[in-house]
Amino acid sequence: MESPIETEKPKNTTIINLGPTHPATHGIFQNIIELDGEKIVHAEPTVGYIHRAFEKLAEHRPFYQITPITDRLNYCSAPINNIGWHLTVEKLLGLKTPKRVDYMRVIIMELARIADHIICNSIIGVDTGAFTGFLYVFQWREHIYEIYEEICGGRLTTNIGRIGGFERDFTEVAIQKIHKLLKEFPKTLDEFEKLFNRNRIFMDRTIGAGSISAERALNYGFTGPNLRAAGVDYDVRAMNPYSSYQDFNFEIPIGTNGDCYDRFMVRNEEMKQSLRIIQQAMDNLPEGSYHVDVPDIYLPPKEEVYNNMEALIYHFKIIMGEIPVPVGEVYQCVEGGNGEVGYYLISDGGRTPYRLHFRRPCFIYYQAYPEMVKGALLSDAVVTMSSMNLIAGEMDA
Repeated sequence: MESPIETEKPKNTTIINLGPTHPATHGIFQNIIELDGEKIVHAEPTVGYIHRAFEKLAEHRPFYQITPITDRLNYCSAPINNIGWHLTVEKLLGLKTPKRVDYMRVIIMELARIADHIICNSIIGVDTGAFTGFLYVFQWREHIYEIYEEICGGRLTTNIGRIGGFERDFTEVAIQKIHKLLKEFPKTLDEFEKLFNRNRIFMDRTIGAGSISAERALNYGFTGPNLRAAGVDYDVRAMNPYSSYQDFNFEIPIGTNGDCYDRFMVRNEEMKQSLRIIQQAMDNLPEGSYHVDVPDIYLPPKEEVYNNMEALIYHFKIIMGEIPVPVGEVYQCVEGGNGEVGYYLISDGGRTPYRLHFRRPCFIYYQAYPEMVKGALLSDAVVTMSSMNLIAGEMDA
């Protein structure tokens, strides 16, 4: 007599584990892949290995003390996170910053975008065996970090700027370094692109790999370079301008196939457009103050804190969260290195946020990853992961 319980037939597949500490992941997250030979049958993404409770931490910190923890989200372009948070609080406060502050923020955010794209596109080269491009272009990422260091003292996690502006104006050394980048980096970028576009192995490994249609990308909630590579013309800087982005002329590069190669090319072109924006901002940098003149909101310079009683009082009140914050809720988004970085802030009038939610683009991309690699080869899974620029710190907010 046959048993009524059906036994599961053995599968002729192999389970491999990429992560949570694996060279292919470029971060602390896990990817369990089921293979039939070299073909991917199923992929299961897992996050949470460096979860630091960013949103819950923010609910227990005064508004000024939240800036440093935004650094740890997408640490490849930390200044964009910092400035995005400042814009959110300024929107809640109804604060209008001087034009000079807007332009300085644009310059810093575009520098951060270039640094972010340098990391992503050079690592794609490493994962396809083209190590030369990685070494060649990384010198300019270091140069951008030197600009950060001159402006704020930080390099990777910058804690740059303040609510209402900046702690100091651009120094002459910082301006010289920015001009050097504008003058010399375009040539390096062209040569970097040729290193890959004339590399048959790189082209074969990236064209057609990890593709996603525009419709599916929109359904998942893609934004940024990964959405534009699929052919959708959407950029927060153009569609919903902030920090005076409406003053600048730039193009939005888009792809057609939504594959690894298109994502690589879109990011390369975005670096060129970022240089174009920085050049316009430097040429037309307005005169005026680098911060708002509102003592109970803008943190006073340290020199004044040490020598002026009123400045010391304001410094204490702001740091301890005693500034008046209205009741309300706001959403502010910026175009991050990976896509739309958004802050949804609810205030009950207290010294800390009642609720803060962070929209993190990488978390969305990783949900689509299994669909993008299903039916592909194992080697395609690694390149697809690199081309999406998955940042673990951003996924585990």
